[in-house]
Amino acid sequence: MTRLAPGDPAPDFTLPTADGPVSLADLRAGAEKGVIVYFYPAAATPGCTTEACDFRDSLAALQGAGYAVVGISPDDVPALSRFAAQESLTFPLAADPEHEVLAAYGAWGEKKNYGKTYVGAIRSTVVVAPDGSVVLAQYNVRASGHVARLRKELGVAA
Repeated sequence: MTRLAPGDPAPDFTLPTADGPVSLADLRAGAEKGVIVYFYPAAATPGCTTEACDFRDSLAALQGAGYAVVGISPDDVPALSRFAAQESLTFPLAADPEHEVLAAYGAWGEKKNYGKTYVGAIRSTVVVAPDGSVVLAQYNVRASGHVARLRKELGVAA
């Protein structure tokens, strides 16, 4: 599995959301500092809910600092729509059931959990600059506290 590193070109994508397709190019065009693309295993699970709600609660500060946010998971659009409604998420959640974007970003691969090895979505965050280059790539992040650490690294105040 190839992981992205700062300076790499971020793979472009267009994926479905509950509000229609979302593309990295459109998000980059509307974000002064860049796009935070975060990958998570499954909507409405405890860890993914914690992470999504942290992004929700930090969204105003992130947007105020010039960043757009998009979450990507292998879930289908109806599951993402329910998740967004349940948790009052106002940023796009994109569906990648074929795992093409997850794989292109290095966020799909072998995982270990409770002694079992399986293939799935790897909780990861990639920050893409307006020019399309990777600014920051973090893999195997923890759901809890990740957004606060990311904000600190990006210099986004509380």
